[in-house]
Amino acid sequence: MTYCVDFPEPGTAVEWSLTASGVERETVAYHPRFYVRATGAGSLAEIADAIRPHPAVTAVEVEHHRPGWRHEPTPMLAVAVTTPDAVARLASTITSAGRPGEYRCFNVDLSRQFRYCVETGVDPTPNRSPRVLRLAAPPIGDAGLEPVTATTGGETRCFDADPATIARGVEALIEETEPDVLELSTGRLVPALFDAVDGALRLGREPGYTQLAAASSYESYGQVGHSPARYAVPGRAIVDAGNSFFLRETGTEGILDLVARSHKPLQEAAWASIGNVLTAIQIREALARDVLVPWRSWRAERFKTASTLAAADRGGFTFSPAVGVHEDVHELDFSSLYPNIMCTRNVSPETVCCDCHPDREDVPGLGYSICPEPGYLPDVLQPLIDDRDEYKRRIRAGEGDTEALEGAASAIKWILVSCFGYQGFSNAKFGRIECHEAINAFAREILLDAKATLERHGWRVVHGIVDSLWVTPMADREQTDLGAVAEEITDGAGIRLEYEAAYDWIAFCPRRNDDAGALTRYFGKRAGEPADETASYKRRGIEARQRSTSPFIVDAQLALIREFGRTRSPEAVCERLRTFVDRLRAGDVAPSRLAITNRVSKRVEEYSQSTTNVAALERAADLGLEKRPGQSVEYVVVDDEKAGRARVALVREDPTQYDADYYRDRLCRAAASVLAPAGVRREGIETQLADRVDGSLSAFGTGPDD
Repeated sequence: MTYCVDFPEPGTAVEWSLTASGVERETVAYHPRFYVRATGAGSLAEIADAIRPHPAVTAVEVEHHRPGWRHEPTPMLAVAVTTPDAVARLASTITSAGRPGEYRCFNVDLSRQFRYCVETGVDPTPNRSPRVLRLAAPPIGDAGLEPVTATTGGETRCFDADPATIARGVEALIEETEPDVLELSTGRLVPALFDAVDGALRLGREPGYTQLAAASSYESYGQVGHSPARYAVPGRAIVDAGNSFFLRETGTEGILDLVARSHKPLQEAAWASIGNVLTAIQIREALARDVLVPWRSWRAERFKTASTLAAADRGGFTFSPAVGVHEDVHELDFSSLYPNIMCTRNVSPETVCCDCHPDREDVPGLGYSICPEPGYLPDVLQPLIDDRDEYKRRIRAGEGDTEALEGAASAIKWILVSCFGYQGFSNAKFGRIECHEAINAFAREILLDAKATLERHGWRVVHGIVDSLWVTPMADREQTDLGAVAEEITDGAGIRLEYEAAYDWIAFCPRRNDDAGALTRYFGKRAGEPADETASYKRRGIEARQRSTSPFIVDAQLALIREFGRTRSPEAVCERLRTFVDRLRAGDVAPSRLAITNRVSKRVEEYSQSTTNVAALERAADLGLEKRPGQSVEYVVVDDEKAGRARVALVREDPTQYDADYYRDRLCRAAASVLAPAGVRREGIETQLADRVDGSLSAFGTGPDD
């Protein structure tokens, strides 16, 4: 089957298919298509006459397609063009004609290879495992190409010479091994290798390369992200390991599972976001029903009264955690709660608040109607839910390739995680805010009903968030078997409540500045697992789970958690903390273990405060490694008392020293997270560290202001 598609010249496409012996190449005629619908005073005939002479247009025909889920087929212009890149340019010209919204375009912003597959019916799932060559290099700066490490078939080679020799060495290895996939540590390796030589270079199955997209920064949900430039070489898929969420989270097997579901070829599935893959799956379902894909979302939110808006805008339900350390705790999770709500309650953009059943009030607390006619969204999600359950069953039973099953199950999990939030995303192709609100309303009802049932059977809920509940036996009450209670809740909700884990103990942290419970900061030890194993402890929200935390601080906090679980003694935890402080003071920590990784939110000149982040950005710029918003910078604080770039050293500079006082502060902060559930705050920890004589509990402060 075709696993990679190139577009070497207008009007043609080249399909590359994997075979048992290698690869096959086939050139076919191809003209991408998009569609135009006229509304109001718009005239399809006028648009057709205007665009026919355009050099990029090869055909203009009138066809009938559905512009939405609740629409009948409507006359539209089907416009065929010479290249995929011409689609967006022509669509922009057409939509700018007439009054705003007079002409609407469909099937415009599909990625190139995905467009080809859905338009021609090609399945891009490889029919054998692709051969992978991994190429890794240090960050590429003004100095150009540096040593490249290549790994394939279990063998590793290092190319360390002048840039031209490195590039030719990589080219020779590719010719020797004939990989199907180039997995790169950074996409910038592609232009760097080509720039290093005079003349042609062959990284693909034919010479040359194409830049598909330039690097860009963006903001999403308050976070700044960075999308690096993307490249393609003929006949091979490029996977940028630095720009592939799915490679990092699911491995190649997970990506291949998504290729089969979405029909996004391997290279595009690898760089795609979760929402992008989910949208591709929805697009396949829509096109199968002759529903076209809107270019820009124009679905306005329906009018709501103030009271309805207040009720609808509450989000999911979260119980305030009972701060402290709890013994004998059990975790229960609803299986894929939000996707199952969509399937069991028939929540879909075209069913919620339908015009055909205005008198129904199906959504609790909101009074929205839900059409009984089957929605498209459950048809999209139910196979994902069923397949993930089957993969998990096979993993538990030891059937099949465990690594492949785990990768596929993880890939589906991420799609299911995003499907709910995507309904509220303003740019979602088929999203709708009323769907988002309805799902939350059902989820709140389910969680509250579950809590009431658990308490009726003698179980106290100590925390609950989104789809998870933590319970412990009520004192002086007889408990019903938890499995039987879970079955009762399952029957009532129509969604399976699963027993997730038992904990010997679990600690819920207070917020840093008061005694209220922090919703997503907790840690605990799973029952029946070794107390000295890191994997035995679940932790969320604390420093050991934060990407920016230095490896040394992570190791220290995990050791403090183990000490706390073993002794339940704040004094013992502080004594253990002292050993890490002493190591810092003695210079007994490798600086690389103290590296801080932070994401950049602005360009260096846009910062007004002189922070360690800014100092690191200045040093990176000095080395020709300027960081763009959304990228990460790694550095070690070498002297926090200095000003400017002298405060830090980049990891790539191989620093030999560090600021022990700075990292001691970070250690104590991590220790405070461990001891806060026991009522011990930062001030008490400092007191204990300063006083080796008074080790009693009275040495500790218990409040945020002590």
